[in-house]
Amino acid sequence: MQRAAGGRVSIDGEIVGEFTGPGLVVLVGVTHTDTVLAAAALANKIYDMRLFSHDHAKEVGVELSDDASRELSAADLNLPVLVISQFTLYAETKKGRRPTWDQAAPGPVAEPLVDAVVLTLRERGVEVATGRFGADMQVSLVNDGPVTITVEVDG
Repeated sequence: MQRAAGGRVSIDGEIVGEFTGPGLVVLVGVTHTDTVLAAAALANKIYDMRLFSHDHAKEVGVELSDDASRELSAADLNLPVLVISQFTLYAETKKGRRPTWDQAAPGPVAEPLVDAVVLTLRERGVEVATGRFGADMQVSLVNDGPVTITVEVDG
């Protein structure tokens, strides 16, 4: 997950998902033991994680009281999210120079779980942009901070 000042995903030169301004770019990797419950928990944890400041609130026109928490979540600010499936997060690189992806779940297992992340966010009213599962995508973003966090949840 990256706190971003904007993000975009293109396929064959066509923009298929994007947002401008503050938000989150979430690269989702799925392994064999992941479940729908874990996907929903991940979506909620990401959206509720306090990574934003009062300056971000001002940028999106959210007025806060003086006693409001210094750290704010994407949920607090109703920020957009760009979700991209990313099986390469499970690359094994301990041996040799060629990564293997044995720990990544196969497409028929992984795709519904990435979809569950997106669905959970959308059920919360989040503006969610996505790439296309299995496609060769070009992802660009402006990492704000930089802030990049690996988020894991139990099964």
